[in-house]
Amino acid sequence: MSAITLWRPRRDLLSLSESLDRFFDDRFLRPRRLWLVPSWSEALALDVYREDGNLVIKAEVPGVTAEELDVTVKDNVLTIAGETEAEEEVEEENYIRRERRFGSFRRSLALPAEADGNEAEAAFEDGVLTVTIPVAEEPQPETVKVEVKGS
Repeated sequence: MSAITLWRPRRDLLSLSESLDRFFDDRFLRPRRLWLVPSWSEALALDVYREDGNLVIKAEVPGVTAEELDVTVKDNVLTIAGETEAEEEVEEENYIRRERRFGSFRRSLALPAEADGNEAEAAFEDGVLTVTIPVAEEPQPETVKVEVKGS
């Protein structure tokens, strides 16, 4: 006696589609790193918070001077960029592990619409960049009572 198997074309096509999605997934195509060390743009750690009517952004940028930093606001996007140079004191073959980064870096952050980038200020101390941007009060929606007329 033979068994009858019900063919469900939709389920089979969905399974094929899911398989193709998994195959072309970013994680599949992205090369794996030997060490889980983030790139410069990922390593530029940011803290963002509101304080006293301002948006405060703090970024760790060790090994950089204030003159080497480029902080701009354009189209309501804050961009922090700079470059560090490699130290040439130690020969490459003497390294056991090298995690400190050098080279150019750039990190951009979209600002809320109410942030006033024209009034942004930046301070740099002990390897921490602090950018302060005034934020306008969010307008409170006005409640209007609408009279309902009936017949």
